[in-house]
Parts: sequence; structure tokens; C-alpha cells
Amino acid sequence: MRSEKVPLDPSLGRGEYRQMSTVIIEQIREAIEKEMPGATAEVTGSEGHYSVTVVSETFAGKGMLDNHRVVYAAIAHLMSGDGAPVHAIDRLKTTAP
Repeated sequence: MRSEKVPLDPSLGRGEYRQMSTVIIEQIREAIEKEMPGATAEVTGSEGHYSVTVVSETFAGKGMLDNHRVVYAAIAHLMSGDGAPVHAIDRLKTTAP
């Protein structure tokens, strides 16, 4: 079961966006680590734009494009729809341990 996504509300103040960003960062991390058991995901960012670094055995022997597809598939539910809490992954780094 996927986490509920938190839609962004344009009426929120900056502090409220920061608080929501913390929740969204956790949702991104949990979604990735759930789809790739044993993976470690580090997520930073706010207001819909995030940077993600993932270390996983899943990436061993695969190319960057394949690795990125796996990560994007894991978080697709957080990036879809008009009120999607994740607008963009500005930086994605994937490596095998």
C-alpha cells in the first residue's frame, strides 16, 4: 500500500511548506526503500523540488538510465496529478554499495 500523498496548497506560508516538506521527504525515502529492500535513500529539498541519493544492490551492473527508472517508478505516485507533492527531482544519484 502506498503512502497518501500530501498535496501542496498555494495558500500555505513558508513555515508550513517547510513542515510539509519534511513529511514529503519522508514519503519519498520510504517509497524508495520499500520498493528496493536494503536500499538507503537520502532526500533533501522543499516546495516540490528534491534531490535524492540512493545506494542499493539493485543498481549493481545496471546503467544510469535503468537505475533512474527504478527510482522514478518507486515515487511515481508522489509525482502524479495536479496536486502532486513532488514537482521535480532536481538531482538523482544512484550507486551500488
